Amino acid sequence: MNTNVSTRSKINLRQMTVIGLLSAVSIMLSMTPLGFIPIGPVNATIMHLPVIIGAIVEGPIVGAAIGLIFGVTSLIRAITAPTIVSFVFMNPIVALVPRVLMGVLSYYVYKLILKATKKVYLSGFVTGLIGSLMNTCGVLGLVYLLYADKYMHALGLSGSGGKVLFGLAVTNGIPEAVVAALVVSSIAVAFKKRKEG
Repeated sequence: MNTNVSTRSKINLRQMTVIGLLSAVSIMLSMTPLGFIPIGPVNATIMHLPVIIGAIVEGPIVGAAIGLIFGVTSLIRAITAPTIVSFVFMNPIVALVPRVLMGVLSYYVYKLILKATKKVYLSGFVTGLIGSLMNTCGVLGLVYLLYADKYMHALGLSGSGGKVLFGLAVTNGIPEAVVAALVVSSIAVAFKKRKEG
């Protein structure tokens, strides 16, 4: 019986350690230029990668916790270093909900694809792709639902907020998803090898 308690403590400690380490990486990426990768005329962000990686390595609770910290970091950054469109991230629904959901759903996407294909690289690739798109579509979808007109006004644009947000989803979201797919698939393979070794 003591062994079970000891094992549970180790698992909880390991999960807490993963949350702490990957949250620190997420915070560092969001507070420095390291969180952005120039791809042609656009910048792909990699700030969501620790959330997806934490989810596939340690499960949905760890993914959700890292997603929450990523969202809180976005909220704090919007308040402390505002830009003309930071008001959208001052809303906790926009800043937190997509990031927490990404952490939970990425785990289940990974497990589902892994069960169906038995291929770790493919499972990681698809999870990175879908996890990243969940973040992009979740944030931009909420911006559209809650702030479309105000967002367009802040940018000094006229016309459809939907078209502008869709353009952002395509120009930034697709490169981000490809980067996430490549990184997460590599991490998934390395993690599997480490577990087996």
